[in-house]
Amino acid sequence: MKIYLAARYDRRWQMLGVASTLERAGHEVTSRWIEGGRGDDPAVVPAVEALLDLARSDCLVAFTEEAPIFPVASSGERHVEFGIALATGKRLCIVGPRETVFHHLLSAERYATVADLVAGLKGPAAVGSPAPARPHHPGSSPG
Repeated sequence: MKIYLAARYDRRWQMLGVASTLERAGHEVTSRWIEGGRGDDPAVVPAVEALLDLARSDCLVAFTEEAPIFPVASSGERHVEFGIALATGKRLCIVGPRETVFHHLLSAERYATVADLVAGLKGPAAVGSPAPARPHHPGSSPG
């Protein structure tokens, strides 16, 4: 599976390790941002690269943070990337806590660790194009 990693830029070194783990499990990581080296480029270059890398992926894995994040160490690109992946029907995985209301959607799979993520990626998406049956709760209508 082709996977795009979305995380704060200051977690880039950690994402290189995650990419290595995913590649050993047979996946391809499309995120060029984790390689760094964009310091002198105009901002549009990494933005276009990120869009292209995300478009080539089948799945976005978002690495989230415990709230609150102080000092604010993120300009929010990972949230934009998550929204694009959601809008374009990519498989959505989260490693860490839910940060936004969109992380609560049934289509967003949540994992506690990278090891859990690797195991979860072996199976089908939690919710994909055809939505799985939802559990019936007593006292509610089945429909």
